Amino acid sequence: MKISTWPGAAVLAATVIVGAATSATALGPTADQQLDGVIVVAGNTCTWTNARTSANPPSALTVDRTTINTPGGNLGCSGGITASLNNNPAFTFDDAAGLARTDAIDITGKMSFISCRYKATNITWNRDGATRKYLNQAFTATRTSGSFLCPGSVTTPAGDASMLFH
Repeated sequence: MKISTWPGAAVLAATVIVGAATSATALGPTADQQLDGVIVVAGNTCTWTNARTSANPPSALTVDRTTINTPGGNLGCSGGITASLNNNPAFTFDDAAGLARTDAIDITGKMSFISCRYKATNITWNRDGATRKYLNQAFTATRTSGSFLCPGSVTTPAGDASMLFH
Protein backbone atom coordinates (compact mmCIF):
# COMPACT_ATOMS: atom_id res chain seq x y z
CA MET A 1 0.00 0.00 0.00
CA LYS A 2 1.43 3.37 -1.00
CA ILE A 3 0.81 5.85 1.78
CA SER A 4 0.67 8.80 -0.61
CA THR A 5 -2.22 7.20 -2.50
CA TRP A 6 -3.99 5.57 0.42
CA PRO A 7 -7.56 5.63 -0.83
CA GLY A 8 -9.33 5.91 2.51
CA ALA A 9 -7.93 9.34 3.23
CA ALA A 10 -9.36 11.20 0.28
CA VAL A 11 -12.45 9.03 0.13
CA LEU A 12 -13.45 10.26 3.49
CA ALA A 13 -12.40 13.81 2.99
CA ALA A 14 -14.82 14.04 0.16
CA THR A 15 -17.30 11.39 1.02
CA VAL A 16 -20.19 13.64 1.44
CA ILE A 17 -19.32 13.30 -0.55
CA VAL A 18 -22.02 11.59 -4.99
CA GLY A 19 -23.65 10.60 -8.33
CA ALA A 20 -26.04 7.78 -8.45
CA ALA A 21 -28.24 5.88 -10.83
CA THR A 22 -31.22 7.94 -9.70
CA SER A 23 -32.11 10.55 -12.29
CA ALA A 24 -31.49 14.14 -11.31
CA THR A 25 -34.42 16.36 -10.53
CA ALA A 26 -34.96 19.54 -12.50
CA LEU A 27 -34.38 22.84 -10.72
CA GLY A 28 -37.10 23.75 -8.32
CA PRO A 29 -38.52 22.09 -5.24
CA THR A 30 -38.07 18.36 -4.89
CA ALA A 31 -40.08 16.06 -2.73
CA ASP A 32 -38.04 13.66 -0.67
CA GLN A 33 -35.14 15.64 0.86
CA GLN A 34 -32.52 12.98 0.13
CA LEU A 35 -28.97 12.87 -1.17
CA ASP A 36 -27.02 10.18 -3.02
CA GLY A 37 -23.25 10.38 -3.17
CA VAL A 38 -20.13 8.88 -4.73
CA ILE A 39 -16.42 9.60 -4.69
CA VAL A 40 -13.62 7.84 -6.51
CA VAL A 41 -10.13 7.96 -5.00
CA ALA A 42 -7.09 6.03 -6.20
CA GLY A 43 -9.34 3.60 -8.04
CA ASN A 44 -11.60 2.95 -5.05
CA THR A 45 -15.21 4.08 -4.88
CA CYS A 46 -17.33 5.06 -1.88
CA THR A 47 -21.09 5.49 -2.32
CA TRP A 48 -24.29 5.96 -0.37
CA THR A 49 -27.95 6.51 -1.21
CA ASN A 50 -30.94 8.23 0.37
CA ALA A 51 -29.19 10.27 3.07
CA ARG A 52 -31.68 12.63 4.72
CA THR A 53 -31.37 16.39 4.36
CA SER A 54 -33.05 19.09 6.44
CA ALA A 55 -34.55 20.83 3.37
CA ASN A 56 -34.54 20.74 -0.42
CA PRO A 57 -32.23 22.88 -2.57
CA PRO A 58 -32.03 25.76 -3.13
CA SER A 59 -32.81 26.27 0.56
CA ALA A 60 -29.83 26.03 2.89
CA LEU A 61 -29.70 22.53 4.36
CA THR A 62 -27.71 20.08 6.44
CA VAL A 63 -27.09 16.41 5.75
CA ASP A 64 -27.76 13.94 8.58
CA ARG A 65 -24.60 11.85 8.92
CA THR A 66 -26.49 9.07 10.73
CA THR A 67 -28.33 8.38 7.46
CA ILE A 68 -25.01 8.01 5.61
CA ASN A 69 -22.94 6.04 8.13
CA THR A 70 -23.82 2.41 8.88
CA PRO A 71 -25.86 1.04 10.54
CA GLY A 72 -28.44 3.77 9.79
CA GLY A 73 -27.11 4.47 6.31
CA ASN A 74 -25.47 2.46 3.58
CA LEU A 75 -22.05 4.07 3.04
CA GLY A 76 -19.83 1.47 1.45
CA CYS A 77 -16.40 1.55 -0.16
CA SER A 78 -14.47 -0.75 -2.46
CA GLY A 79 -10.88 -1.80 -1.83
CA GLY A 80 -11.18 -2.82 1.84
CA ILE A 81 -11.81 0.71 3.10
CA THR A 82 -14.39 1.69 5.68
CA ALA A 83 -15.44 5.29 6.15
CA SER A 84 -17.59 7.37 8.46
CA LEU A 85 -18.69 10.98 8.36
CA ASN A 86 -18.03 12.86 11.64
CA ASN A 87 -20.17 15.96 11.03
CA ASN A 88 -23.49 17.04 9.51
CA PRO A 89 -22.31 19.11 6.52
CA ALA A 90 -24.20 22.32 5.79
CA PHE A 91 -24.89 23.30 2.17
CA THR A 92 -25.88 26.62 0.66
CA PHE A 93 -26.92 27.15 -2.96
CA ASP A 94 -26.49 29.92 -5.49
CA ASP A 95 -28.83 28.88 -8.31
CA ALA A 96 -28.01 31.91 -10.45
CA ALA A 97 -24.33 30.93 -10.48
CA GLY A 98 -25.02 27.17 -10.56
CA LEU A 99 -23.03 26.54 -7.37
CA ALA A 100 -23.37 24.84 -4.02
CA ARG A 101 -21.03 25.27 -1.06
CA THR A 102 -20.30 23.02 1.89
CA ASP A 103 -19.05 24.47 5.17
CA ALA A 104 -16.97 21.44 6.18
CA ILE A 105 -16.61 17.72 5.70
CA ASP A 106 -14.97 15.83 8.56
CA ILE A 107 -14.38 12.17 7.80
CA THR A 108 -12.53 9.14 9.10
CA GLY A 109 -11.20 6.40 6.89
CA LYS A 110 -9.89 3.04 7.98
CA MET A 111 -7.94 0.42 6.11
CA SER A 112 -6.66 -2.58 8.02
CA PHE A 113 -5.25 -1.16 11.27
CA ILE A 114 -4.69 2.37 9.92
CA SER A 115 -7.18 5.10 10.78
CA CYS A 116 -6.99 8.61 9.32
CA ARG A 117 -9.26 11.58 10.02
CA TYR A 118 -9.45 14.48 7.56
CA LYS A 119 -11.30 17.76 7.34
CA ALA A 120 -11.97 19.94 4.31
CA THR A 121 -13.66 23.34 4.55
CA ASN A 122 -15.40 25.68 2.14
CA ILE A 123 -15.89 23.14 -0.65
CA THR A 124 -17.49 24.44 -3.86
CA TRP A 125 -19.63 22.27 -6.15
CA ASN A 126 -20.70 23.04 -9.75
CA ARG A 127 -24.26 22.20 -10.75
CA ASP A 128 -24.56 19.81 -13.69
CA GLY A 129 -26.82 21.67 -16.14
CA ALA A 130 -30.40 22.15 -14.96
CA THR A 131 -30.29 19.23 -12.51
CA ARG A 132 -29.67 18.90 -8.78
CA LYS A 133 -26.48 16.96 -9.37
CA TYR A 134 -23.31 18.78 -8.31
CA LEU A 135 -19.66 17.98 -9.14
CA ASN A 136 -16.86 19.05 -6.83
CA GLN A 137 -14.25 21.63 -7.60
CA ALA A 138 -10.78 20.42 -6.53
CA PHE A 139 -10.24 20.59 -2.78
CA THR A 140 -7.66 19.55 -0.21
CA ALA A 141 -8.48 17.93 3.12
CA THR A 142 -6.03 18.18 6.01
CA ARG A 143 -5.33 15.34 8.44
CA THR A 144 -6.68 16.21 11.87
CA SER A 145 -5.76 12.94 13.59
CA GLY A 146 -4.69 9.39 12.94
CA SER A 147 -1.68 7.27 12.25
CA PHE A 148 1.68 8.75 11.31
CA LEU A 149 1.28 6.62 8.18
CA CYS A 150 -1.56 8.89 6.99
CA PRO A 151 -0.60 11.63 4.53
CA GLY A 152 -0.73 15.15 6.01
CA SER A 153 -3.27 16.16 3.38
CA VAL A 154 -5.14 14.67 0.44
CA THR A 155 -6.44 16.41 -2.66
CA THR A 156 -9.59 15.41 -4.50
CA PRO A 157 -9.45 16.48 -8.16
CA ALA A 158 -12.38 18.32 -9.73
CA GLY A 159 -15.18 15.98 -10.72
CA ASP A 160 -14.04 13.03 -8.57
CA ALA A 161 -17.02 13.50 -6.26
CA SER A 162 -20.62 14.33 -6.97
CA MET A 163 -23.87 14.84 -5.09
CA LEU A 164 -27.37 14.23 -6.28
CA PHE A 165 -30.22 15.81 -4.31
CA HIS A 166 -33.64 14.20 -4.88
